[in-house]
Amino acid sequence: MSENHTEHACGTCNDKPQEKVLGPKTTNQKESLFRISGADCSDEVNAIKKALAGIGVETVSVNLVAATATVHHSPEIAPERIRAAIESTGVKVVDQEEVSFIAANKVRVALVASSGALLGIGLLLEWTEATQEMVLLAVFGLATILSGLLVFPKAYRAILQKSLDMNVLMSIAVIGAFAIREYSEAATVVFLFSLAELLESFSVSRARNAIKAILKLTPQIAQVVKGDRILSVPVLEVGLDELIVVRPGDSFPLDGTVTEGTSSVNQAPLTGESVPVDKKPGDPVFAGTINENGALTVKVTKGFRDTKISRVLKLIEEAQQQKAPSEAFVDRFAKIYTPIVFLLAVAIAAVPPLFFSGSADVWFYRALVLLVIACPCALVLATPISVVSGLASLARRGVLVKGGKYLEALGKLKAIAMDKTGTLTEGKFKVQTFKAFGGADENEILKVAISLERLSSHPLAKAVLEYGKSYTGTVPEAKNFAAIPGRGTEGWVDSCLYFAGNHKLAHELGVCGEEIEAYLSELEQRALSVIIIGHRPHDSHQGSVMGIFGLGDTLKVNAREAIQELHRVGISKVIVLSGDNQKTVDALCKLAGVDEGKGDLLPEDKVAEIKKLSERFTNVAMVGDGVNDAPALANATIGVSMGAAGTDSAIETSDVSLMQDDLSQLPKAVAHGRRVLRVIQFNIAFAILTKLVFLILAVIGYSNLWLAVAADMGASILVTLNALRLLKSQPIQVKG
Repeated sequence: MSENHTEHACGTCNDKPQEKVLGPKTTNQKESLFRISGADCSDEVNAIKKALAGIGVETVSVNLVAATATVHHSPEIAPERIRAAIESTGVKVVDQEEVSFIAANKVRVALVASSGALLGIGLLLEWTEATQEMVLLAVFGLATILSGLLVFPKAYRAILQKSLDMNVLMSIAVIGAFAIREYSEAATVVFLFSLAELLESFSVSRARNAIKAILKLTPQIAQVVKGDRILSVPVLEVGLDELIVVRPGDSFPLDGTVTEGTSSVNQAPLTGESVPVDKKPGDPVFAGTINENGALTVKVTKGFRDTKISRVLKLIEEAQQQKAPSEAFVDRFAKIYTPIVFLLAVAIAAVPPLFFSGSADVWFYRALVLLVIACPCALVLATPISVVSGLASLARRGVLVKGGKYLEALGKLKAIAMDKTGTLTEGKFKVQTFKAFGGADENEILKVAISLERLSSHPLAKAVLEYGKSYTGTVPEAKNFAAIPGRGTEGWVDSCLYFAGNHKLAHELGVCGEEIEAYLSELEQRALSVIIIGHRPHDSHQGSVMGIFGLGDTLKVNAREAIQELHRVGISKVIVLSGDNQKTVDALCKLAGVDEGKGDLLPEDKVAEIKKLSERFTNVAMVGDGVNDAPALANATIGVSMGAAGTDSAIETSDVSLMQDDLSQLPKAVAHGRRVLRVIQFNIAFAILTKLVFLILAVIGYSNLWLAVAADMGASILVTLNALRLLKSQPIQVKG
């Protein structure tokens, strides 16, 4: 909860799934979603974009992990025409999700396996040295054709699109090898390349399945109470306020409020916290969570598309489409790198024989090796699978990150600023002291306090209202009520102008005498927030303090440990930004082990503090509720919301959402972000270094075709497997 607002006593606080039209993006465009199969690399993405550009589509987003293509197009371009353009690249548009990787790739597996068997036979025959060349040509040729069926058609389509992709490079290398009668090497090259592509597809499929496991959290059927019967109804057809029954062991299909029964609910699918939460009549329940022991009757409060889990899943899908800075860099690098290496290969094949009396066969062969090395597979795969694996792993723990950009930013954080109320503390205030001044009557003070505070939903206001339940008199409506940002409120009650506010407001109004100042100092030393009720100076009235409430908020149980963990994972500075008075902030920061606390801050002051931190540390996070701290959240590198499972707005407004109201999730998220960053950096460095080494070996003649393919395949598989490690949970890595 935002301090600028809290500590001042009050405030205002489709039938074909593969081509689903999602709605207009602009006034003259439609957005269509196509489910695709057979796209696992950037080459397919580029081919799809070029094919669609040819029919007038300007914007398309291909999500390899989700296996979807989102197309923004004019209404004049029919979905059937877009589908045909996509399929012209060799990528299929499918009506439903593929059952399994093997089932979806039966032909690819059979071709690669058959090619491998023939290659093995050919190598054995070649080893005997007694086999005729025509027999070897037939065996290796057939092996090449079988694997080539997965490469040559793609190369042909790329050439038609005037594109130089890795299928073209590999095809040129194979044809060149046959031209110089290196049959075994040609067959080995195309087999290893096809095998590598198959293994890469399998790896992408694993990452895809990890996301799908998150996206399939809610049942599609709800048990709806209809009179004295219970009917099975699709969740999309269940209306608001209808009653549904959720049996023990079942997942909740929709958000709602319990009307009958008691049970414990596992909210781990939404929050990452597996400890069951007790539910009774009146308590909220969320779609996707699991009812553990007792049958519950639930009144539906949200349609399926508006449920908490639907919002979360939508953001997870959108997050996959946002490129991380590393991924954008790799894409730019690959576009430049591949043509340069191709031109270098042409130069190596031509220059030495023409100008330096080099052997044409030798230098032509080295050029072919260079073409194979030019394939940027490992480099292109280095980042996206790492990002998706990291996003999926954090989502399973109840930490929602809105894309690779913010995931990388988590890994680079050096400083964290946080709100006090509801972040560092419980946000559950209770009046601990009350004192009247100037002979004011307690009932009169309570009447004024209730009149002003009941217009606010703020925790401090609620605490005062709770304390004022003993008041039995009539409470008039406050007239001309106004909020004073960062200070409090004022309003007319029974023809008198009153205020309810913090120490700063009382001081600015000039109503703080020595006695008041001494008492306020005493409360603030005890880490209590204050609400001062008094007459506001106006006209001939000088104003005065009538009474002071001392309100206590408790530090979260694990707050101190969470701050320690943040320092252990490498956060240099943790600072609290609060609208509460400085003495209260200092007392709480000391209890929590926070490096520094800044009090008496208005919203614009918090923004200024965030900018100062950014100048010093560059990468800074602001942790708050995602609503009242919006300006500070927006100015930080990333905005982090606490307890997002409780508020839709927090999920919408922040870059990172901690679904539990648990500060210990923050160091875990930072540690995982650092781990993702390390994996990405290693993958990129390894891929580039591997290419560089084999480029040098190719030029000086110490590499051959099959070794180049094996190195490329090995690098691709290694970076992919390294990225998939991020799907597994690991303990926090302590900075040594």
